[in-house]
Amino acid sequence: MANASDEFRLVSPNINHEGKLPRKYTDEGQGAQKKMSPPLEWYNLPEGTKSLSLVVQDIDAPDPNGPIVPWVIWVVTNIPPTLKGLPEGFSGKGEELGGDYAHVKEGNNDEKVPGWRGPTMPSHGHRFEFRLFALDDELNLGNKVTKDKLLEAVEDHVLGEAILIAMC
Repeated sequence: MANASDEFRLVSPNINHEGKLPRKYTDEGQGAQKKMSPPLEWYNLPEGTKSLSLVVQDIDAPDPNGPIVPWVIWVVTNIPPTLKGLPEGFSGKGEELGGDYAHVKEGNNDEKVPGWRGPTMPSHGHRFEFRLFALDDELNLGNKVTKDKLLEAVEDHVLGEAILIAMC
């Protein structure tokens, strides 16, 4: 049996699992920095991982017309397995950081723009799910990457998933 410390894990030095999402990563209140993505780190990639993809969503977002429908905050794909994480404020800076970061592609969130969009909270008690996929291939999703396109493309390529939940 695998030791828990050997598991594929996603963590953030600024967010405890099921801990509070710091205000600076949201879109409201004093200290909010709107487009500031939190730092993320991952450990123990599954063997054979060729790329990583990330979907961040508010899984408790209410649809004004009915049920709870996840609200997409960030979609990131083609993260090289050589990277051990994404630094704070990475969103929109892949090219600028260069190296392996330049290969990372940010997709459109539910505001229909690429990159991190800190949540604006209509009410509190929401869960934010950071879901990282370890894949056996790089994805070719064209110029307009969306959560739906990404989830469809990863279907037969997932070697492992790691989840971090933050509360707001």
